[in-house]
Amino acid sequence: MEQFFLLVFLALGGSAVAGSVKVINQGNEALVERLGSYNKKLEPGMNFLIPFLDKIVYRETIREKVLDIPPQKCITRDNVGIEVDAVFYWRIVDMEKAWYKVENLQSAMVNMVLTQIRSEMGQLELDETFTARSQINELLLRDLDIATDPWGVKVTRVELRDIVPSQAVRESMELQMSAERRKRAAILNSEGEREAAVNSARGKAEAQILDAEARQKSTVLQAEAEQKAIVLKAQAERQQQVLKAQAIAESAEIIAQKLQTNPNANKAVEVLFALGYLDMGATIGRSDSSKVLFIDPRTIPAAFEGMRSVISNGQLDSNELFSKQIPGLEHNRPS
Repeated sequence: MEQFFLLVFLALGGSAVAGSVKVINQGNEALVERLGSYNKKLEPGMNFLIPFLDKIVYRETIREKVLDIPPQKCITRDNVGIEVDAVFYWRIVDMEKAWYKVENLQSAMVNMVLTQIRSEMGQLELDETFTARSQINELLLRDLDIATDPWGVKVTRVELRDIVPSQAVRESMELQMSAERRKRAAILNSEGEREAAVNSARGKAEAQILDAEARQKSTVLQAEAEQKAIVLKAQAERQQQVLKAQAIAESAEIIAQKLQTNPNANKAVEVLFALGYLDMGATIGRSDSSKVLFIDPRTIPAAFEGMRSVISNGQLDSNELFSKQIPGLEHNRPS
């Protein structure tokens, strides 16, 4: 009988000793109460408890966890109903607060997130909820982190997954988007037509300007060419007249010398004057202006006799002889 009690005592003692040793895994923590009051927190590794006095009341991981928020109906500032679901990441940083400050930590956090989502969505219009999603995530993260701090919880990230308007709102949005696309297409089409018209008008104006400049340059070049031609023609006529005058002067000088040295040259001179008189008439007849030359044949012998008398008396020198007796030789052209 004594052996039986000894075995029972040893069994109970061994069980108590075995129960006093607690192993906590890495990433977890545990809270211990002694006689109903908080005593200590167990860290990862081997820990010892007093049998029948110490008790582990809460064991939880301190690693980051993900909490999925189900779709929640919200009303925007412009009174549009939408459904919003989200996901947020959190972890316990103070195990004692997480157990003693709130009764059901996860349920409290879910309700806190839903409340914050409704609050943030109620401050925005429908269009802003789609374009300002990153700003909404930042606001939710800040507000939830502040709200859960007394519970020993750190919210690390909040993401809105879906924002779904009602069916009627979706149809209205599709109609609005379609109208907006048609409006943009019409604007782009009108801008294209305007640019095409502007480019066409600009091209025509530039073409007209280039054509006018080309005509102006052509006119200037043509005028310069005509001016040069006139100058060259005048210079050629002047040079021709100078050469002709020089030739006449030289011939007159030669004739005068011959008259002084050869007394029988008078007859040759008479013949030359007669031929020159006749050439004068031919020259006048070939001129551009219309002229009628009347010559009395009876005056020709009298003209020759006058020339002969002038030459025989030696009253004029060679230059006076040719300039006065042959009309037209003074200016080297028909009068």
